[in-house]
Amino acid sequence: MDWSARMDWSARIGQIEALEDAELDAGLIADMQELAARGEARPIKFSTPTFKEYSSGELSGCAKNSFPAFSVTASACALDCDHCQAKILEPMIPATTPEMLDQKVRDLVLLQDLQGFLLSGGSNKRNEIKYERYFPVIEKLKHDFPHLKIAIHSALTDERRARLMASAGVDTAMMDVIGAQDTIRDVYHLDRSVDDFEATLAALCATRMEIVPHIVIGLHYGRILGEANALDIVARHKVHSLVLVVIMPFYGRDGMFVTPQTADVGRIFLEARRRLPQSPVLLGCARPAGMHKRVTDAYAVMAGLDGIAFPAEGAVAVADAIGRPYSQQHACCSIKVGGESPRLASCAA
Repeated sequence: MDWSARMDWSARIGQIEALEDAELDAGLIADMQELAARGEARPIKFSTPTFKEYSSGELSGCAKNSFPAFSVTASACALDCDHCQAKILEPMIPATTPEMLDQKVRDLVLLQDLQGFLLSGGSNKRNEIKYERYFPVIEKLKHDFPHLKIAIHSALTDERRARLMASAGVDTAMMDVIGAQDTIRDVYHLDRSVDDFEATLAALCATRMEIVPHIVIGLHYGRILGEANALDIVARHKVHSLVLVVIMPFYGRDGMFVTPQTADVGRIFLEARRRLPQSPVLLGCARPAGMHKRVTDAYAVMAGLDGIAFPAEGAVAVADAIGRPYSQQHACCSIKVGGESPRLASCAA
């Protein structure tokens, strides 16, 4: 199908069974189609990392634990932000000592063909994670298993620590970029500035690591506040790619968060695509479930985003409907691990 052909996207999307009851913004879809018509069809990657179970009628998950997430603090976090309350750490594998991380990684390499892992953890009161004692283990693991791809949630850091990450062999560093001071104060309960977040991004970008900032849409209690400034910050630096996620009220404190409107989310997708025309822009794991997710993912495909983690039912059908080629990988959307499987991939147990 010719990507620039003037077929009616709204009509095509309306014929997809998974979206037949969805409320879609026809004007937004028209804007997405107009932007798409200016260039060639971008392939899209559907990521199904193995740190949680996944299956849909369109794609299959992977039984192997080939790209798990480890937390150096288990489920503990000193910040206790309103939007998360450390719940995002609960599914991660505890690795509270370097020795524990080393043993678990080596076991997974032998038993489950480990291809890489994400290292994360809870922050201290300054939104920092003390990874230094883990760097010798990472360096040894990279020496013994050169194929491993290692990603890290950096939190706020400085130039010295960023260089240590890179020297240890970390391939990809991820961090949240927050564009509103009110959000840092009220949601994170953090006495740091927007400039501190940009300084961290600059420090990371000065290394050889691939830097993948994240922006949480609706982070300010479900309101759109600071996202445009966060996009400006990212656009000022040479990042590898950008990951967008959507606030999940399920994780937030009771009654404090509302769910952002899907059309507002879709407009941010479109603006991100416009501001970062050459860099990969990805939709990450976190976003509300149900029909909201189906519509969000449809907008991500139509806006020209380059990847979606754990795609909703209908996402593949949307890609087919508008002529976007796609592939699947069983790894974190922020990092490329091994080969990619064209069209519908499978993973043997």
